[in-house]
Amino acid sequence: MKKYIFDSIHKELNKKPRILITTHRSPDGDAMGSSLALYQVLVKQGFEVSVVVPNSYPKFLHWLPFNKEVVEYEGNEKNANTRIDSAELIFCLDFNDLGRTDMMSESLQNSTATFVMIDHHQDPSDFADIMFSVPGISSTAQLVYEFIENMGWSSLLTQDIAECIYTGLITDTGSFRFSSVDARTHEIASKLIEVGLKQAHIHQRLFDNNKESRLKLLGYCLSEKLEVLPEYKTAVMSLSQEELDRFHFVKGDTEGFVNYALSIDGVIFTAFFVQNENKVKISFRSLNDFRANLLSKKHFSGGGHINAAGGVHEGSLDEAIQKFKTILPDYKDELSANC
Repeated sequence: MKKYIFDSIHKELNKKPRILITTHRSPDGDAMGSSLALYQVLVKQGFEVSVVVPNSYPKFLHWLPFNKEVVEYEGNEKNANTRIDSAELIFCLDFNDLGRTDMMSESLQNSTATFVMIDHHQDPSDFADIMFSVPGISSTAQLVYEFIENMGWSSLLTQDIAECIYTGLITDTGSFRFSSVDARTHEIASKLIEVGLKQAHIHQRLFDNNKESRLKLLGYCLSEKLEVLPEYKTAVMSLSQEELDRFHFVKGDTEGFVNYALSIDGVIFTAFFVQNENKVKISFRSLNDFRANLLSKKHFSGGGHINAAGGVHEGSLDEAIQKFKTILPDYKDELSANC
């Protein structure tokens, strides 16, 4: 790790600033785990800290330690803007462009605070004053652990902090199965267990708390909405607003659905389309060296990791799926080469 990055952060912290921690819209396990782990460490150091996120996040993450300290910008704009305006140091976790904060981006752009980015996505923009950006690392949670260690704060690690970091590790690595996992990822998990982490308990809270309606939605999606395109080594799934309503959808219910299609023999690329009012949210997953993030960035105003990306289509669900199928021939050779 580059020492000057941590020296620069030490210099800013020596000013005893009011601190804000934020992350991307629709925060996931890595975003929330990283944010709440960093929150706890900074509070232990005596700082005044706020955590403000753009909007709501899945209820299966609400058990995280200090979750009640989180302010959702959407619906609480006055409170959130007060915290943003008063912040003198802003940590931006798990995103590399202010546009990823959606409805918060204008307030952040108007801030005079010093910005610190801690992130692992490709192609970061240059909005941050200090960048701890390491594309290819398994998760932002892994970087937060490295940050804590390099700042000399390892003695502050507690079971609560370990639970937050571990949540980020396992949700962004598919429980340690993605290619971004390295020996250091497992070493960090081991160190978290040493400070009291009960890993089986975390897995149970994250993955073994399904509602009946969510399992029925998954079953419907796999049995009725899965389409395999063998000539492109690709699988497509989609859900309309009507279908979501039929299964009493709540935020987070479709988390991980896109990965099921990727388990089909011969499929190396999957796309999952979900209608969201007048736009369509898209999740992409891929295997090997097929860059899902580049396809998403070029055609669906998205981005992300090489093998895990997201995008959006302004229009109908059918239009989004048709657009996707229309561009697949341009990637046929690349998809075949990665099979």
